[in-house]
Amino acid sequence: MREEIDVTTARGDLAVRLSELIQRRWSADVQAIGVHGSLAHGDDQDGSDVNLLVVTYRAGSGPRAALRKVDGTLVDLEVATGEEGLLRARRLTPRWPLDADRFVTTRASHDPGGWFGKQRDMHLARLAEARPPEFTGLARHNWEMASAAHGRAVRLAEWYETDAALVMIAEARLRAALVAGFLTRTYFRNAADAVKRTGVAGADIQELAAVLKTQAEELTARGRPVDGALNALFD
Repeated sequence: MREEIDVTTARGDLAVRLSELIQRRWSADVQAIGVHGSLAHGDDQDGSDVNLLVVTYRAGSGPRAALRKVDGTLVDLEVATGEEGLLRARRLTPRWPLDADRFVTTRASHDPGGWFGKQRDMHLARLAEARPPEFTGLARHNWEMASAAHGRAVRLAEWYETDAALVMIAEARLRAALVAGFLTRTYFRNAADAVKRTGVAGADIQELAAVLKTQAEELTARGRPVDGALNALFD
């Protein structure tokens, strides 16, 4: 699978130049190279990063992973073996609503064997196999994290620790958005997209409490109550 990267933008040009450099220096080691995020969606804008995934044949080969600015643009260079990348595509973790986009929406700059297509198909097959309790279990995990962060935000606000409370409320918003993502099987492009699309981006402490209450009721109705007796911890 190969989808052309728009080289008319500074970040698109940087991604292509970086891909070509990697191909020249590690031609025998690199199986595929692709971008995810804004560049993959074709809406590169000022402030976007270059998120590049390099797929190698063997562990320890190819370039090293790196995170740094190049010509004023943040480059996040990730390196993984083909086997490792496909295994990731088969896993459902509590971050699935934030990770899925990269599995199904990737723009390849070098992929002679169609590796990114295999990654997408493997992830979609995993989603087709997943049963509702698996998604609600992961939703409950995020709900517990959201509830804990919300509780800390309330206490910090009472102590007039405003800055710390804002950090906790941001965490609670994101976790609540991930709960919504799991309950509706919706994935997001990034954390900002998640809180915006689920309507919690501007939720204050009281509004978020109401959201969490509604989510707790839905999780209970789906057989995943958020609270229980000690023995329930092992169910």
